[in-house]
Amino acid sequence: MARGQLRIYLGAAPGVGKTYAMLEEAHRRAARGTDVLVGLVETHGRPQTAAMLGDLPVLPRRTIRYRDTDFTELDLDAVLARRPEVAVVDELAHTNVPGSRNGKRWQDIQELLDAGIDVLSTVNIQHLESLNDVVEQITGVAQRETVPDGVVRGAEQVELVDMTPEALRRRMAHGNIYHPDKIDAALANYFRIGNLTALRELALLWLADKVEDQLDRYRADQGISVPWETRERVVVGLTGGPEGETLIRRAARIAARSKGAELMAIHVARSDGLRGADPAALDRQRILVEQLGGTYHQAVGADVPAALLDFARGANATQIVLGASRRGRFAQILSRGVGSTTTALSGPIDVHLVTHEQAGRGRLTAPPAALSRRRRLIGFGLTVLGIPLLTYLLRLLADGLSLGSDLLLFLAAVVGIALVGGWWPALLAALLSSLLINYFFTPPLYGLTVADTENVLALVVFVLVAAAVSGVVDLAARRTREAARASAEAQLLGAVAGSVVRGARPLTALLERLRETFGLVSVTLLERSPDAPERPDPQRDPRAWRVAANVGAEPCGTPAAGDAEVGVDDDLRLVLLGRVLPAADRRIVQAFAAQAAVALRQERLAAQAAAARPIAEADRLRTALLAAVSHDLRTPLASAKAAVTSLRSADVEFDPADRDELLATAEESLDRLTRLTRLVANLLDMSRLQVGALGLRPASFGLEEVVPAALDELGEPARRVRVNLPDHLPAVRSDPGLLERVLVNLVGNALRFSPPDRPPAITASEHGGFVELRVVDRGPGLPRDQWERAFLPFQRQGDRDNHAGLGLGLALSRGLAEAMGGSLEPEETPGGGLTMMLRLPVAGEEGAG
Repeated sequence: MARGQLRIYLGAAPGVGKTYAMLEEAHRRAARGTDVLVGLVETHGRPQTAAMLGDLPVLPRRTIRYRDTDFTELDLDAVLARRPEVAVVDELAHTNVPGSRNGKRWQDIQELLDAGIDVLSTVNIQHLESLNDVVEQITGVAQRETVPDGVVRGAEQVELVDMTPEALRRRMAHGNIYHPDKIDAALANYFRIGNLTALRELALLWLADKVEDQLDRYRADQGISVPWETRERVVVGLTGGPEGETLIRRAARIAARSKGAELMAIHVARSDGLRGADPAALDRQRILVEQLGGTYHQAVGADVPAALLDFARGANATQIVLGASRRGRFAQILSRGVGSTTTALSGPIDVHLVTHEQAGRGRLTAPPAALSRRRRLIGFGLTVLGIPLLTYLLRLLADGLSLGSDLLLFLAAVVGIALVGGWWPALLAALLSSLLINYFFTPPLYGLTVADTENVLALVVFVLVAAAVSGVVDLAARRTREAARASAEAQLLGAVAGSVVRGARPLTALLERLRETFGLVSVTLLERSPDAPERPDPQRDPRAWRVAANVGAEPCGTPAAGDAEVGVDDDLRLVLLGRVLPAADRRIVQAFAAQAAVALRQERLAAQAAAARPIAEADRLRTALLAAVSHDLRTPLASAKAAVTSLRSADVEFDPADRDELLATAEESLDRLTRLTRLVANLLDMSRLQVGALGLRPASFGLEEVVPAALDELGEPARRVRVNLPDHLPAVRSDPGLLERVLVNLVGNALRFSPPDRPPAITASEHGGFVELRVVDRGPGLPRDQWERAFLPFQRQGDRDNHAGLGLGLALSRGLAEAMGGSLEPEETPGGGLTMMLRLPVAGEEGAG
């Protein structure tokens, strides 16, 4: 059975017309004779959307009872049993009521697709999981209902339902989206022009990326390797050389000329892994690329131009930026170089060769020594002593060996010397052997002349073979040593990465790993002091530097105080104390230094984010407080004003019943305003807690003085609360006014959730220097994994009843309890329900917990 196809209508915000467009498509398919069934459509009270249902068959919803309230959800089993060709299921990101088969509606839709049923659905851009934090940053509203991006990307069709922000706000003002009493708040908050513009851009960009993915799949399926210039993509090739930053900035300027262009940087490492670039330089260049909005990539290949072009074609790149060759003219004659080869093979991709200060300044350098100095000295010693000794022994056996045998034995000696001492001792041995063979074993003897032409050829071949073998042996030794070092460096960097990832403080872990690896006394990361004046010798002036991080012994105050120094950038220096680093170790230390700079930035960004989080939370709280006060005050005021205005109107004559009803409405609204006194007090106390300005008036008193006052404030409903306070209970040290506020909130919650036949109870006991007061309810309780969430501001059980308060009670109560030196924790009530335990210190004693 073929899997069904999913078509999603994507919108930037509520009200753009997603559901309307989805129903239009349903009508079109029904008109073509397709069996269409409306599984679930949310009209949100919008008459135009409800009218659009028309004569489409609508499946009755399934009713689920949860916590004494009935909810309706998609009847998944009924849709599967009915098996329509097309099912219409609105709101892809919706969270199903507990008790449903699946936790999310998109999971219901997956079952329909697996059953071969095509599905039409809708989703807003703010519900995509990958954009959740971005949307919250833009709008200030956290989206709790999200859908994985893969679900939407996996849809066969995604259609954007677009509308300009101005048109959407007009729809809102005309009452076509929300109820009239919510319009002003929506236009002033979520539906601001800036918010809607940003959300629209997110939707357009996300859909453009999906279209790009579809294009890439099509090109791959059709075997199309020629780039299609649907969007400018600039690839810059990096070698880790000093010209890298120049190339990156030039490529960024090229990309900036086209709207929506992408910048990609790539470093191609040789597949043998032996000749690599400076990792510290590459890391700095990677950071620069990311700061300019680009992405950094690495590839491995024996043929650098081919690997570079493979990456560019795979990324559908339109332009490549490379640096002019740093090699001299003679080296370029021997080999065309990466830039020239890439240009010749690039085809339709434009290649920019950028000149720089290092262009053409390369020099042919001798390869580094493969063997240690000690082994080379041993090789020279074997040459000076061994070759004459071999000559003496062969002279003793001169009558029994031919010239060919002598040449083979000397060649074996040269190879042995090459294995021990490398190229130069072996080359000297070959030359010395040729002279000795010519003098002692080639006729005429005891002279450097050669009578037989064949002997001349033999000597020449001997020298060439000895030199070639020595070169091969030396090269093999060099490659072996480089491979061993590369393997050790890779293992070290891998261990460093692991320690950094696993460590709670990555910078400290990184420096400690460096200290242990190289056996150092201390490692210090110094940062140039921004306030320090210019000094003639900043390397030795401690006022020019400050310690950013240190491990080991006392930190070095200046770069000159250490045994080795590695520069990270203009403002950071890594100073090592304990031993002088050999030149071969500096490359790996530079990699440590580059990672240390990144770790330092990460730690500071994390600290800044942590410092900004309370500010952002306080700002969110203030916004919510103002919105809450506005809503809870405006509604009763509007009702009372409408009732009084109607009574004063001379245009309408009211009968006594209507007059009494209007008066009752006004009275009820004014009573509600009176009850809002507690709300305003909660709001003020929460604000004071947030800024640390809550005033305490601690005193010693018994709970029997505060509990009755709290129950009196709650009025008639509190008369059914059972109170059990032992007579021997000690006095507590607390603020009686604030404690009363805490009890009012706790008992009010307990009354709201306790059934009529099982009233709440208040009990108290002493334990460990604290008085533990428990407010026990027999209501539905709360799952253990939601206990801490209940103490967040603006959380209500179920989040359904907007008239049940703002959800500040528990958050405020815990804050007040902790401010008074106590605590507030939830417990399970035996037999069902939730118990709040308030711990207060005993008067005149130190608490034990």
